[in-house]
Amino acid sequence: MARILMTGAAGGIGTSLRKLLPPIYPDLLLSDIKQPADLGAGEKFKAADLADLAAVEAICEGVDGILHFGGYSVEGSWDQIHQANIIGCYNLFEAARKQGVKRVIFASSNHAVGFYPRHHRIGTDVTPRPDSRYGVSKVFGEALGALYADKHGLKVTCLRIGNFGEAPLDHRRLSIWLKPEDLVQLCRIGLEHPDIHFEVFYGASYNERSWWDNHRAYDFGYRPTGRGEDFREHAMAEQAKLLPDPVGDFYQGGTFCSMEFDGDKSGIIDWKK
Repeated sequence: MARILMTGAAGGIGTSLRKLLPPIYPDLLLSDIKQPADLGAGEKFKAADLADLAAVEAICEGVDGILHFGGYSVEGSWDQIHQANIIGCYNLFEAARKQGVKRVIFASSNHAVGFYPRHHRIGTDVTPRPDSRYGVSKVFGEALGALYADKHGLKVTCLRIGNFGEAPLDHRRLSIWLKPEDLVQLCRIGLEHPDIHFEVFYGASYNERSWWDNHRAYDFGYRPTGRGEDFREHAMAEQAKLLPDPVGDFYQGGTFCSMEFDGDKSGIIDWKK
């Protein structure tokens, strides 16, 4: 890969990967709607609003692969999600096609399948059950990725990211934690593996409590180094500080499921920890 573009460079994931990726991809181009305040002298940056197709085409020029971490990263109003994650995502894939980009890594989310119960172990081929408008936008992005892979030959990898960070922060995140270095490994598979066409992987480290069957990632050589259970005591101590949330504690999506929830609770079990 001669040049890699990473959108969302000012976000939490982007900020972390800015430190980890340059030794692997020296010609790394960063982008976000605004320049990161801590941009280093050796970092290359081009600002772009994802909702502006012409601006997105400009940052994709001369690019071989894209790490698409840009967009609205939490639940928001429909207008916020629509502009950044629906229009913005379409613009990214369309600009990539027009500019001859070879590969795209799309940052999907566990919230695309958040309404599966925690006791239900799922693979990557399940019917989407988004838990939020944000989750809906990630289902859209995965579908768009499949379209551009099948119709236009773009090699696309969608990563249903769990909880990215240095350590899992509570009981739920012991099951979905993703160590930064493990995310880098998944990105490298998507950018470099010769057999990628269209794939969906779960963005999770080796978590013994996982609700996800991530064998497709392992088939492509994924070998995570992070282990959620190493942080069990800290995570459970933090969990004890949280208020009970019967809906969020039942479903995989956590509080994304319980916010604005006014559905039927009759099938929900209030699990005691």
